[in-house]
Amino acid sequence: MNDCIFCKIIAGEIPSKKLYEDEQCLAFYDIEPLAPKHFLVIPKVHFASAAEVTPENSAVIAHIFEVIARLAAQEGLDGFRVVTNCGPIAGQTVPHIHFHVLSGRQLGSFN
Repeated sequence: MNDCIFCKIIAGEIPSKKLYEDEQCLAFYDIEPLAPKHFLVIPKVHFASAAEVTPENSAVIAHIFEVIARLAAQEGLDGFRVVTNCGPIAGQTVPHIHFHVLSGRQLGSFN
């Protein structure tokens, strides 16, 4: 998708502070962190949100969670939160599925 900011980051058209990259996904630090440790993990294949996960693309989501676990260990995170927003009403501002990983401080509960 040629107007997607995350697709442009994947293509190298927009710089990012990369944490990890492989053939399926890219992880980079958030430019407006909400916690001391805040990075994003995105698939290199474009689809808008969790509402578009299908049997054909779900393997990349499983791979992303494997990468998140590996990066959390690598970064020495004692605990972390993984968030994905689905649609504007949920706070999704970039229509390319992505996962926020937050840690480094006590995070509030959803109770």
